[in-house]
Amino acid sequence: MKEKFYRFMQGRYGQDQFSKFLIYAALGCILLNFLVRSNLVYWLAWILIIYGYFRIFSKNHAARYAENQKYLNATARVRYWLDQQKKLAQERRIHHIYTCPKCKQKIRIPKGKGKIMVRCPKCGNEFQKRS
Repeated sequence: MKEKFYRFMQGRYGQDQFSKFLIYAALGCILLNFLVRSNLVYWLAWILIIYGYFRIFSKNHAARYAENQKYLNATARVRYWLDQQKKLAQERRIHHIYTCPKCKQKIRIPKGKGKIMVRCPKCGNEFQKRS
């Protein structure tokens, strides 16, 4: 059975970020439909599912690649911001992030050092902070 599926999928585009987004958006619409009970939301979920699976099983690689690139370009800023927030959340476990009062440069200081004098690497301004 597994071998048949592998042979079936050969030459097909497969799953990418845009098709994942479509499937997850459809799942969100289905969950929303439990609360709202709207025919519009119900049909929107079905359209998203059908289009998502159409993209996965498509053999037109060029068109699917172009659609995925448009999606990635449209969501680049949001994805960058989310990645930055994730990185900051991980850094906050072991570092304090302070901004220089003079030039607004962000400075990362290790936690647990007590009161320290922080020197800004950009402008050289010194200020006192707790770490």
